[in-house]
Amino acid sequence: MNYQERKQNRIERYQELAEKNRELSSNIHEAAHKMASVIPFGQPILIGHHSEKSDRAYRGKIERKFKKSFEVLGKAKYYEQKAKAAENNNSISSDDPEAVVKLKEKIEKAEKLQEYMKKINAAYKKYIKNPEKFNFVDFTEKEQELLKTWKPRYSWITVPFESYELSNNNANIRRMKQRLEELQKKSNDKTSEIEINDIKILDNVEENRVQIFFPGIPSEEIRNQLKSNGFKWSRYNKAWQRMRSNHALYLAQKIVKGE
Repeated sequence: MNYQERKQNRIERYQELAEKNRELSSNIHEAAHKMASVIPFGQPILIGHHSEKSDRAYRGKIERKFKKSFEVLGKAKYYEQKAKAAENNNSISSDDPEAVVKLKEKIEKAEKLQEYMKKINAAYKKYIKNPEKFNFVDFTEKEQELLKTWKPRYSWITVPFESYELSNNNANIRRMKQRLEELQKKSNDKTSEIEINDIKILDNVEENRVQIFFPGIPSEEIRNQLKSNGFKWSRYNKAWQRMRSNHALYLAQKIVKGE
């Protein structure tokens, strides 16, 4: 299964969970409404009457059903948001086979932005000193408009792009270059496998996962260790797995050895 297929499966799974919970919420709400319709409109609890206890219990059950309906509806909305976020996610995943190409493009775009901000700031300093003599030849119409119309929001701001914008973008460039270097190194990795006590640990480069294959269902204690260390059960791969890293491989061996 490739990256795009995994992404689409994730989106569809969230959509199915959203639909399932929305339908369940509707059913519970309808059941609560039917129960409530039995009570005459405005009918109070008859204090001291032999029906008081059962009436209170009945109304309490209705209230709990309505509450449960809203809780389940909240789950439906949560999964709808997850599905939407997955669809609109433009971040570059390490699972994406085009990650290196996309990251290079993103770095190039950020570097162009850095040069643009520096160019505009330097030009504005010259323009503000003598607008009449400023040469606009090397500037686009949009850039000319910016230089002519930009006004500082506060007295201490002297250029269109503040220093924090330049430093943040520069830090982002450094971060992306570091990640690019890591991805390029990983592109030379090869899938490897080790076996400890009949348990197979696969450093799966193609799937970008460290995977643990148990011969049977591991104990509850082992499952809790796996979960607490970021491993999740994959029904598709029939393995406990998490994203590849040296640390993930170390944790896998440690858990399997019972250390």
